[in-house]
Amino acid sequence: MQLKKVVEPFGEVNVYPKGDRNRVVATVLMEPAREGTQTGIALDGSGSMSAVYGLTQSAGPMASLFGWSGKKKTNEITPVAQKVCSYLAGKLDADGGTTVIYWAVGPGGSQVQVVGDLTAEQAASHEFGPPEDFGTGTQLLPAVKYFCERFKDAPWGFYVFITDGELHDLDEVKRYSVQLAKDVAAKRRRPLKFVLIGVGDSVNEQQMEELDDLETGTDVDLWDHKIAVEMRQLHDIFAEVVDKNARIADRARILDPQGRVVRDFSDTGLMGFIEFDIPSSASYFTLEVNGNRIHQGLSDSANVPASEMAP
Repeated sequence: MQLKKVVEPFGEVNVYPKGDRNRVVATVLMEPAREGTQTGIALDGSGSMSAVYGLTQSAGPMASLFGWSGKKKTNEITPVAQKVCSYLAGKLDADGGTTVIYWAVGPGGSQVQVVGDLTAEQAASHEFGPPEDFGTGTQLLPAVKYFCERFKDAPWGFYVFITDGELHDLDEVKRYSVQLAKDVAAKRRRPLKFVLIGVGDSVNEQQMEELDDLETGTDVDLWDHKIAVEMRQLHDIFAEVVDKNARIADRARILDPQGRVVRDFSDTGLMGFIEFDIPSSASYFTLEVNGNRIHQGLSDSANVPASEMAP
């Protein structure tokens, strides 16, 4: 079970039952620093997105025929896209520009519309309005292939997909992702990471979780997902991007609610990837590091005391 209620500095916390104990696998949130990184952001351009782009009706070529005004409401896409795109361009992208596309546009939602590369400054003021031609379906695979093929030689790729609803080609995306993971594991292609961000009230999070938890038969984890309103900070998109060899602190301990030591990192140091077992009766665990005592629940309904931070 992947927890939704995660406290800093954790990026992701997963709890796996093992009889009378739980296996906890957690990551420490950190900004990736990889040479030669290419980044991209893809905006859902299917017809269901019209309201999220701030339109009361579709702004496509049929609008004038039916007398639709295309009157504006709140554009929920622009603030999310501005922040994500600006951050990726300014902090990660090797060329200082993040590639922006619309996906799920045109007949059947099978096409992509390329906007171009935006710098951090350009992205921060860009109006991410609706696409030229809203799609009649929501197909994700063409956008995934676009980034994979365009940046196939990039040392590492990080691509964000923003959507409001349900994917119509989930099975095809899964099959492609499984083969892609096998190619990465076999070093036939460079590593990459995809993050789905859901916006609006109609997000099919079950589909997102299916991709997030996709079994590929390898150690390569291609997909992660986030719901925009649940994100604590922009860094949350890197929850699964972990350097397992990154040393966070020289000394640290994991404690159970009674203060008993579950794991001591004094010999290895605290790394960005943490694993330990804890009794299933425990409702939370405590990370003791650098004078701080950080309490993390082991379920989203757990009653957890406030963390105790050093001055």
